[in-house]
Amino acid sequence: MRDINAYLLLTASSWLVSAVDIPRPRGVGPEFAKFYKAQDVFSCLSNPSIKLPASQVNDDYCDCPDGSDEPGTSACSYLSPLSPSSSADMAWDDVNKTLALPGFYCKNKGHQPSYVPFLSVNDGVCDYDLCCDGSDEWAQVGGLSCDDKCKDIGNQWKKQDEQRQKSIGNAGKKRKELVLEALRLRKEVEDQIENLKTKIAASEIKVRETEDKVKEIERQEQGKVVKSAGKGNKMTILVGLAKERIEELREFLVDVKSQRDQGRSRIKELEAILTTFKEEYNPNFNDEGVKRAVRSWEEYAARDTPDDTDDAHERDLAEVSRADSESGSIRWEEWTEAEESDVELLYKFEEYLPKSLRDWVDLRLKDLRALLVENGILAPAGRSGSESKAVTDARTALKSVQEDLENNKKQLTSHREDLEKDFGVDDVFRALKGKCVSKDSGEYTYELCWLDRTKQKSKKGGGETNMGNYARIESTTVDDDVPADGKGLGIGERVAMKYENGQHCWNGPTRSTLVVLGCAEKDEIWKIVEEEKCVYRMEVGTPAVCEARSGDQRHTSKDEL
Repeated sequence: MRDINAYLLLTASSWLVSAVDIPRPRGVGPEFAKFYKAQDVFSCLSNPSIKLPASQVNDDYCDCPDGSDEPGTSACSYLSPLSPSSSADMAWDDVNKTLALPGFYCKNKGHQPSYVPFLSVNDGVCDYDLCCDGSDEWAQVGGLSCDDKCKDIGNQWKKQDEQRQKSIGNAGKKRKELVLEALRLRKEVEDQIENLKTKIAASEIKVRETEDKVKEIERQEQGKVVKSAGKGNKMTILVGLAKERIEELREFLVDVKSQRDQGRSRIKELEAILTTFKEEYNPNFNDEGVKRAVRSWEEYAARDTPDDTDDAHERDLAEVSRADSESGSIRWEEWTEAEESDVELLYKFEEYLPKSLRDWVDLRLKDLRALLVENGILAPAGRSGSESKAVTDARTALKSVQEDLENNKKQLTSHREDLEKDFGVDDVFRALKGKCVSKDSGEYTYELCWLDRTKQKSKKGGGETNMGNYARIESTTVDDDVPADGKGLGIGERVAMKYENGQHCWNGPTRSTLVVLGCAEKDEIWKIVEEEKCVYRMEVGTPAVCEARSGDQRHTSKDEL
């Protein structure tokens, strides 16, 4: 069928002239009419040296080794490279025995002319899909008569073709919309890149400033002369430990009291439910389990229960639970304030100096101490392994701005990589990224998510099967017929997407899918085929490839000119 249509397309111009002027034997197409002009002698097409009387053309006997003397019968249909050799073949060792004609020519007036295989000539079947005028059954074998249906078939095809052309036009418009959307999305990424560059430059400055600030605070803290929190007389240390322990016990008591109150509330709620149950249940209903439950409740309710609502006890608990700062029972500050030592008093000599001189001395002392700390002569201020709140806050601020800088750099790298990715001609698939289309086929539902993955899900339930993760855009050559609804790939190079490294196939490879794209008005899956074990081929229509396509879609006019 493909070769037949190719002949028609290549010779259309010559046919327009010859179809009117040259009478042709039955089954001869217009492009071959010139070889049948002679009225008395016929030369075999592939072997012109072999000449036959014109009367032997279409005499239902194969005289030419290439079958060209029988264009209107099936006499030479046996000629094929796969056919076994015969005595006639032995006599024609040095001649071309390949069929010279593509088949039996059907004019199909009102529709599209076509060739049918010679095997279909007078085989007792009306081949309306190829020969709508019924001329391939001219011998009426077995009394079969094939009516000419080209007018009806042609009109039906014209309607379908009009709809097809309209759909192609709409698909072209939708592709333009996709291209505009892709341009907008790309512009957003470019704008984000420029914005991130500005943020990164500002963050780098902020990081340097914060680092300098941390260093300065650390230097200032090292220069301070402070008393270690771990120093002091034994009473001060003991009071501090006692205060911490009492606070822990107080918090524990508050938690226990809260749990007790919740337990009391729950018991009262359950007792109310059981009381209602006892009052409303039907004693005539013979259910031993219910009766036992009621008796048990009556026994429980009859017991003497201690009164747990002692107000004095509750007041004592509330008082004990109060913090010392609220109750005033212990004034901890009176026990924790340490008396100044002689050394501390010595450091107060600055207070007897004028302010200008005092500030100068204070600054020099801090610088001196910082220098001694940096050189390991003095230990840093504060307890070993700890740092002041000012230093901690400064380090926290530095960590925050450093994290912001790293996040911005990662986003910048991601956006730059996004711009370098292949999204097809005009970046059109950028507009489809993340969108999905599905199709029910047999026992499964198949789904394609653009630039993401393909998957399969059983209609009987269960999880999804990953048929492949998106890898790249490539191209593939196709040679397919396009059905009347236009949902086909046609002939030529087509855009394809490769999805690889899907879920591992039992006793086989990891699943993969080749998605071959054809022009369509909307995104839809046309066909799914498992070409090999766990190797799938998915034919998909989309407006994204309607103008990026090359090759023949086989939507040629079918009018007889």
